Amino acid sequence: MKTRVWDRLGKGPLEFTELGFGTAPLGGLYRPIAADDAHATMTRAWDLGVRYYDTAPLYGFGQSETRLNRALKGRAGFVVSSKVGRLLRPLHKGETRDGIGKWFDVPNRKEIFDYSYDGVMRSVEFSLERTGLDRLDLLYAHDLDIFTHGSQQAMQARLEEFMNGGYHALLALRDQGVIRGFGAGINENEPAQWLLERGDFDIFLLAGRYTLLEQEALESFLPLCVQRGVGIVVGGPYNSGVLATGAKPGAFYNYSPAPAWVMEKVAKIEVVCAAHDVRLVDAAFQFPLQHPAIVSVIPGAQGVAEVEANVRAASAVIPAALWADLKAQGLMRADAPTQLTTGGK
Repeated sequence: MKTRVWDRLGKGPLEFTELGFGTAPLGGLYRPIAADDAHATMTRAWDLGVRYYDTAPLYGFGQSETRLNRALKGRAGFVVSSKVGRLLRPLHKGETRDGIGKWFDVPNRKEIFDYSYDGVMRSVEFSLERTGLDRLDLLYAHDLDIFTHGSQQAMQARLEEFMNGGYHALLALRDQGVIRGFGAGINENEPAQWLLERGDFDIFLLAGRYTLLEQEALESFLPLCVQRGVGIVVGGPYNSGVLATGAKPGAFYNYSPAPAWVMEKVAKIEVVCAAHDVRLVDAAFQFPLQHPAIVSVIPGAQGVAEVEANVRAASAVIPAALWADLKAQGLMRADAPTQLTTGGK
């Protein structure tokens, strides 16, 4: 398994496998996952060389973190990231749990957004308990975006709450060596850039916004990351599925049925991939890794077969001519780094 070394602050490197493991699906996302099946999936990922694992309190309302505890117990030489910004509480009498229709077979919990100093410190304490780890390598402030909070005004209030509170908690935790670095796990590059312009961040998890389908992050966010030595983990490399399944009926984009413009563009990308005898999913996985800021790509997996498929995509060799043709046909930004501009890997 190929790796990338990252050491922004010069305090000792973290070694990321280019293929990381996003554990949200194993928390029960969209369908129930039995504990033994989740364990077998993570064990297979480990056996195939995956050493970076991303989790969060939200994923299965703590279930992802507890399942990671079992999978990593007694092991060494891995990188783990979790997230802050939500606390979980038991239901009060007469309440219904959150996430019905999204999270299946999970604990009965309510999620409470809390980006304050104390909220972040409490979240870290709970995550350490659930994962069984002595320390976490990385923490991301979770979902500081419009997608989650519903409006620019609501997002801005949460951003300011974080910068006035939780941000200082993460600085303290980094200074104390409890974590190696921190940033934000976000669905949009604009709030990520807003944060980067105002704080001393190490790494961001950018979900779905730097993919074979979308490259708007090249406008200003990714260049700023390169300038400051900030790492990027790419989540959602398949844009919720359409770049893995192709433009088929029922394909998903951003957790919803793919709109017409997405289906049309993906269909065109598929034609170019086929002309070069390249699977769409392989090109989708390999594309972000051409950018110098990217340290890992973390598709999720709900079973052993999906882990093995991700490993196959991570091992694929993409001909430079494919990237050139996508650019020539206007299906990729001309300034997107590829093997033509970075010299490949």
